[in-house]
Amino acid sequence: MSKTYYLTTPLSDSDVEQLKSGDIVYLSGTIYTARDAAHKKLVDLINDGKELPFEIEGSVIYFVGPTPPKPGDPIGSAGPTTSYRMDSYSPILIRQKGLKGMIGKGKRNQEVIDACKECKAIYFGATGGAGALLARQIKSAEVIAYPELGPEAIRKLEVVDFPLTVINDSYGQDLYKIGREQYEVK
Repeated sequence: MSKTYYLTTPLSDSDVEQLKSGDIVYLSGTIYTARDAAHKKLVDLINDGKELPFEIEGSVIYFVGPTPPKPGDPIGSAGPTTSYRMDSYSPILIRQKGLKGMIGKGKRNQEVIDACKECKAIYFGATGGAGALLARQIKSAEVIAYPELGPEAIRKLEVVDFPLTVINDSYGQDLYKIGREQYEVK
């Protein structure tokens, strides 16, 4: 039986530990955007022993490349990107820098699931195809790193009640696997 939670960033271990695959979360606070090009730059900075452009510990990264905003709007359509493209980078950010949450769409590999379990992190799913609706929950957006990447630049977003589903929890559970098992004919 899934539960509904209202959480505010930054996330703590206790925030993450209460969540189970299938739970609904309405997230508020600061989140950051980054897709694969930005993730590569972040991991390169870690490997070079340099500072990152924002505090990752306790943070949530949204895998999104938003469209340009209409006049007066903070952001354009902001639907989730397929997450597997970040799978080679996410475990490093979780294990070395304390990343607590990721938002995207689609399955993650076992290394990401293991890192979530080891370090009390979470992977949330956002509804694909609903970028215009999701953008309504984004109250401000500011490019804070890599403007040369255009839509893939790192942005600081302020969100209110951003609707998410827990896909991979900190116990190693995977909603995609759980859902399939419910309907398998044995």
